[in-house]
Amino acid sequence: MPVASFHLTRYPRRTAPEGLSRMGLDRPALRRVPGLRFWRLLGTGRGRTMTASADLRRWAMFAVWDDDAALDAFLAGSPVVRRWAQLGAERYTTRLAPIRWHGAWGGRDPLAGAAAARDHAGPVAILTRATVRVRRARAFYAAIAPPAARLLESPGLLASVGAGEWPLLRQATFSLWRSLEDATAYAYRDESHRRVVARTRAERWYSEELFARFAPYASTGTWDGADPLRLR
Repeated sequence: MPVASFHLTRYPRRTAPEGLSRMGLDRPALRRVPGLRFWRLLGTGRGRTMTASADLRRWAMFAVWDDDAALDAFLAGSPVVRRWAQLGAERYTTRLAPIRWHGAWGGRDPLAGAAAARDHAGPVAILTRATVRVRRARAFYAAIAPPAARLLESPGLLASVGAGEWPLLRQATFSLWRSLEDATAYAYRDESHRRVVARTRAERWYSEELFARFAPYASTGTWDGADPLRLR
């Protein structure tokens, strides 16, 4: 059964240039990984939310696998993972069981064929990503500052990061929450967030978007010095 994973690597200053180069050089190797159905290498913004900034020492990957065995084999034997370990100062990986999703990424459903997890209680992970229309980019970045600030104040937020494939126009946010109730309280009750969601529809900011909710069921490493899923 398909499962997903999110990987975050922070590089020290001395290996940061090589870490940056791997964003291009690792792509051929990832295309050949058995059982890897979908993947995106992602740059990250500074801080914990989606911004127009870039953190050139922190990089991420979102992936979808045939099953846990394929992910196990990648983590145990891939030269990509070995380089993360050799070059990185900090690494974090969380395994994700899909709960609910809709939309597309690169013209396809990355979670096609996955069975939605049921009766989930406990932490949740939220992935949102969008391709921002060039003509709407200025309005988009002007509008997201208030809900981004409110996100960081939200009860139950364990960790979050803004990421993207292309600077400014292909953007994503990955966040971990103590519970589904905490995540939905921010999504549906925060007025600044609801206004932005309404404007995305009315003003057609995105040419493509994806929303996905997951149950994180295992994690290794640290994110900003700790495993946020062990702090609940």
